[in-house]
This record gives sequence, C-alpha cells and structure tokens, in this order.
Amino acid sequence: MTLVFSGLLAGVVLAVVAFPGNAVFALAAKGASDAYLSLPSDLRMPQTAQRTYLYARDGKTLIATLYDVNREDVRLHQIAPAMRQAIVAAEDARFYEHGGVDARSVMRAIVANGAGGEVEQGASTLTMQYVRNVLKNDPDLTDQQRREAIDDTARRKIQEMRYATALERKLSKDEILNRYLNISYFGAQAYGIQAASERYFGKPASKLTLAESALLAGLVQSPDADSPIAGDRDRALERRGYVLDAMARTGAITPDQAAQAKAEPLRLKPTQLPNGCIASRDNSWGFFCDYVREWWMSRPEFGSNPQVREQNLLTGGYRVVTSLDPKIQKIAQDSVLGVYGYGSNRAAPMAVVEPGSGQVLAMAVNHHFSLNDTTNQLVAGGGAIDGYQAGSTFKLFTLLAGLEAGYALGTGFNAPGRFVSKYPGDARCGGKWCPSNATPSWMNGYRTMWSGFGRSVNTYFVWLEQTVGAEKSVEMAQRLGIQFRAKSDAKLAKEKAAQWGSFTLGVSSTTPLELANAYATLAADGVYCKDTPVKSITDPTGRKLPAGDPACKRALNPQVARAGADAARCPVGQQSAYGRCDGGTAEQAGGILGGRPVGGKTGTSEDDSTASFVGFTAQLSAASIAANPDDPQDYVGSAVQDNVINAVAQTLATALEGKPERAFAPPGPTIALGKKRGR
Repeated sequence: MTLVFSGLLAGVVLAVVAFPGNAVFALAAKGASDAYLSLPSDLRMPQTAQRTYLYARDGKTLIATLYDVNREDVRLHQIAPAMRQAIVAAEDARFYEHGGVDARSVMRAIVANGAGGEVEQGASTLTMQYVRNVLKNDPDLTDQQRREAIDDTARRKIQEMRYATALERKLSKDEILNRYLNISYFGAQAYGIQAASERYFGKPASKLTLAESALLAGLVQSPDADSPIAGDRDRALERRGYVLDAMARTGAITPDQAAQAKAEPLRLKPTQLPNGCIASRDNSWGFFCDYVREWWMSRPEFGSNPQVREQNLLTGGYRVVTSLDPKIQKIAQDSVLGVYGYGSNRAAPMAVVEPGSGQVLAMAVNHHFSLNDTTNQLVAGGGAIDGYQAGSTFKLFTLLAGLEAGYALGTGFNAPGRFVSKYPGDARCGGKWCPSNATPSWMNGYRTMWSGFGRSVNTYFVWLEQTVGAEKSVEMAQRLGIQFRAKSDAKLAKEKAAQWGSFTLGVSSTTPLELANAYATLAADGVYCKDTPVKSITDPTGRKLPAGDPACKRALNPQVARAGADAARCPVGQQSAYGRCDGGTAEQAGGILGGRPVGGKTGTSEDDSTASFVGFTAQLSAASIAANPDDPQDYVGSAVQDNVINAVAQTLATALEGKPERAFAPPGPTIALGKKRGR
C-alpha cells in the first residue's frame, strides 16, 4: 500500500514539476473557473457553525451567547500577525509560494514514506487541510462522503489536490489563510482561532502574543491530545517550541526571539464561554432570553421545522439586537420583588411593552431562571404555562366590542347586585348564570361604561356582553392577542363563544405579556403590534433579516381605541375627557404617576385566587398577575392586590422619569355620548 500510495503521489508530482507553475492545471479546456464552480458548495461558500449573540436594545450590552459549536469567525486583520505567521511556519512554510499543491513537499513525503515502510507524511498544504476540514463537516455530503474526506488514501489526497488547486485559482492566499484559521479545531471544544484565543488565554485573537500564537499553532495536528487544558501540558510546550523554531527558519522571527518565547512560562487563562439562557449575563434576563428563543422557534423563516430552526439559532452566527431595555428591566425586577421575594412559591410576573411597535422592553418575575428554580416561561407563557386568570381586566374586551357595535361610553344600565343572565348556569337562578357584584354598596346602581369600568361592576358588563354578544367579546380578545393556550379555553372560544357568558369576568387564562400588549393597542390609537423581542437580526455577512421588523395592523377604529383609553382613566383615579369618571379600583396608580396621563384596570379571579393590574401610558404598557404557577388552589388573597398595582405603577413612573408627558387623544362626542342607551 505504501508503494501504491507513493506511486500515485509521484505521478501527481511529476505532472506538477514537468510544467512551470500551475500550467498543468490550465491544460483543462474550460480552465480553473469551471473547476471552481464544480466544487462542493461549502468549499465555494463555506458556512461554518458559529455562535449567536443576543444583545440588549442598545446593541452593546450582551444578554447571552447561544451555540452548539464554540466558534466566531473573524477577519484576517482581527488576528494577530504572530498567529498568522505561526500557523504558516508550523503547517506550510511555502504557503505563499505554491499553488495549492507543493511539489517539493510531495516529493519529500514520497521519500519519507518509502524509507519508513509506512505512510508517515502526506504533504498536505494549508489549502489542502482547509479542503479536508470543510468536506468532513459539509452537511450536504453523505456520511460516507464525509468519512472519505479524512480517509488516509491516495484517492482522497488526489481529490484534495484537485480541489486545493481550484481554490487557489479563485481565492487569494490571505483569504484561504483566514478561512483556515476560522475553521480549524484547537482542542478544548474551541473551534476557530477567536474561540481558541478566548478559551486558552481569555482574550481576542487580535491580542495574542508570539508565545501564545506558537502554542495555538502547535495544537492543530493533535488538538485534544496536545491541549494544555484537556490533554498533555508538556507536549503542548514541546509543540510550542517546534513552532517557534519553524518561525525562526522561515525568517518570521529571529533565533533570539524564538529563544525568549520558549523561555516564557505557560500563562493560561482558561475561559469557558457561557452558553444558553441559563448562563445569561444577568439572571433576571433569563426569562426574556428564553422568550427570544421561543419566538425564534415559532418563525418559519428560520427553518422548515423546530429542529432546523434550533440548529440555525445555535450555529448560524447571528447578531440579534433584542428589545430588552436593561434599565426598565431592573426597575420592573425591583418592583415585582416588592410583591413576592425570591424563594416564594407564588409569582408576580410582569411584562412591559412599547405601544406602536410591540417591542417587549422587560420581563420580570421573582424567580431565578435556572434548573434549581424554574425554566418555565412564567411571563410569556408556553410549554407548561397556559397562563393565569386575569379577572376583570377582560372587561375591556366587552367594552370595546360594545363601542364597536355602536354603543357609546355613556350607555347606561341600572346594575343590580345580582344579574340573571341568559347564559346557562345553576339551579339557584332557574338554570341561568347569575353573577353578582363584589361590593354591592359601591357597585350597584345606574352605571355607564365609564363608571362601570372604573368601579369594575360585574353585572353591568355581563349585561353589556349579552347585549352585544359574548362571541364579540371573545373575538375582540383574540384580535388583541389573547391566545387561549388552555385546551378548555380554546374549545369554548371555538365551539361555544356565544354561550361563554363568564368570559367578560376574566375566567380565561392569559399572561402578563398578552395583557400588556392588548392594552397597548389603546395607547397606539388602535394599532395592534404582535409582541416581539427583537429590534434587528443580522447574519455573519452583515445582511439584515426582515424577521426583526414590527408586525403591526389596525385592529380598532381610532375612535373606538380613544374611547377605550378614556374609560380606562377611571379605574386609576384620573378623569375622562368628558368628566364622567366616578370612582376607581386602583386610584393610587394615578397618584404614583404624578398626574401623567395613564389608564389601567384591576382584576381578581374567583375567591382572589389571582390578582392583576395592567397600566398604560402613551409610551409604555405594563401588566402583572400574582398567582401560584404550580398550584391554582393556592389563592393569593385580596391583600396582594395593592402590591401588584403599586409594582406596575411604580415601574411605569420610574421608567418614564425625564420623558415628556403625552396626553391621550379624546374620543369624539358621538362615541362618547351617542344615542344608544341601556335601561
């Protein structure tokens, strides 16, 4: 086999040396360009697996690094000159002289292999090694083809020579060297020179010293075995010395410089790059990071199925500038810790959304995103979390459905303490559902949308819902982003929406994110924007992807949205444009905002099992729901309601400090005081 291998290589080298330069390859009729075009696509346009970075909305603050392979491609000018010289001296001293195949090295290999009785040298140039690295990782090749790319056979060697020659006819030497340094494995799970420099020395490749460069260059032949971290430290130093001597022979450094570098002690700074949302730079960002990941997994433009999308996220080398505002995130985090502290089984998840863009600015909760606490998506829902009942916050959807049907804000009804509805219920009310008001002395009586919403009068809104049609309330909620994750909710919404009388009292599960974004539609004058965690996404080439663009649509007539916002002034202790507010369930919220125009709504579910509040200004919308995510029977109680209101209001007030106040546009007189009346 040695004779056969050497004989084949001899045939190749004789062809090379028989003609000057690369003329032998130019004998092909169509030339090197056709040879280049016939190469596997990964050789022409390599797509190495790289790390994806998530940044905060400033584009500078790193949230998390996500990767399957620890690699980050860099340009040649971002690599220390000593490193470039070291790898050339160690692996291919005549790299800048040959055309992809080094005839001298091939002949030297023939002699060495023949004398040694076995194949000891393969005469691989840097370009040929690059070819081998690409082919053995090319996802478009079969397993057999990838195995053949590293088989120690003459056929493989000749194929490498052919491919290497074609590459050299189209790519510059520096481009080939750059690609080689980015694709090579350096041991200790570090792929590419940037990751290797960080892994071994805790610095970028541009900062490598001569001694450090020589050590890394010495690893590529046996990266794991020679690694000073994962393998043999003495062998690593021996290889460093070999590279330094090779650099002196090529003239890249002087013998004295080589000797000085050899004498340097090995100064490692092993650095393991954090990976995944659990390793977010700030643990309070973990739930947001997870939300980004789930958002990505839901987008078909990132792959045909979830498996492909996840692989693209972990290997695509994307730069994702997210919508997270670290300042607002900290404010929200501090606020929810005022409801429940870390370690509590109960949770007070909060989401903050920007009206008019759907960008999620903060996602806070009093739990650590970790395997020891929870990785369930407590704020945005999904997976094991269907959401939480948000009580009377859902009255907004009935109010908007009524306005859209032509009923004015002034539509009045004499709300009784108990209302016998047309919906099926229990025997107490003749088989009909008959809800009651929580505080009859304060809620009963003649109410309009303004006072009914402000005082959260159950019987007023059940009457309005059945007047308009419960299915209209359900449809409105869906239009504004309520998803009905729970199977029972989804079934009712699809099959029995017209009979879902209790819907207006918030018996359906939702999340703080959905709630904040639904109310943000009022602040945006009726424009609903799908919630998004992303401002921009660029691929490794710098190309911007449209996936980060806002997805907005007009969901409400502006007059309907303005009327809804006007009614929402009542619960927070502020006054409507027509002076019709009369009492509210969260009057302290308006005081905390210091007179800044704000709207909102409280919500409690049956027996105070959950407590909610959503508040919004023209610039921000925030919502929080206090609940026990693991035990719906663990009722949070009415005492926590004020804490939830304060948390949301304080988040809005602090986040908006120094920002100009923006008033809500008042609704027109027709939709406010129109003629359709109740009884």
